[in-house]
Amino acid sequence: MQRAVVDVVIPALNEQKALPHVLAAIPEWVRRVVVADNGSTDRTAEVAREGGANVVKEPQRGYGAACLRALAYLRDDPPEIVVFLDGDFSDHPEEMGLLVEPIVEGRAELVLGSRARGKSARGSLTPQQRAGNWFACLLLKRLYGVSYTDLGPFRAVRWTSLERMKMVDRDYGWTLEMQIKAARLGFTYSEVPVSYRCRIGQSKISGTLRGTLGAGSKILYTMGRYAWGP
Repeated sequence: MQRAVVDVVIPALNEQKALPHVLAAIPEWVRRVVVADNGSTDRTAEVAREGGANVVKEPQRGYGAACLRALAYLRDDPPEIVVFLDGDFSDHPEEMGLLVEPIVEGRAELVLGSRARGKSARGSLTPQQRAGNWFACLLLKRLYGVSYTDLGPFRAVRWTSLERMKMVDRDYGWTLEMQIKAARLGFTYSEVPVSYRCRIGQSKISGTLRGTLGAGSKILYTMGRYAWGP
């Protein structure tokens, strides 16, 4: 299969132990990897550079804020396709081709890696994650007529389509915002099953009560904002 120009964005907060594994597993056909250091207090930035990644700094904490900073960096020399990947080694970077292929072949503009449809290691997804994903996907179906099974972070999107989305969310609502805007803009989309394992280190969201409640509240806020707002 002929590959497009693909760049990878990895938002990272204190992932010095996991990042070497993530970077080593990224396919060789990826042009560039950008790690957005989201205010880490460990050696995240150093190990990212040692692993061959470009590092940008985003001191304001927030998943979306880190992604937006990385996209600003890519804008000077944009790729054809962007792949978003977590820095905790829960995703399997070697499966990236499954996400890129439908875009390269013109069958989709956004491709989501579905943990619900793939093989998830025992304990890798908490009950609150599964419940939150199920509820959000149900609302997406009811409000926008799109069928998803996950809000997972492992995803690929055509650069020109991503720019049209005009992403703004700076924290927990990033992935949901992208799926809502893709639906509102009428973009073609697809899901592919992906593998998922227990992350290295503690989750900043599902691993804490504050993170879990914050993520749940943001899902409801984001859904309402775009369903009944401009």
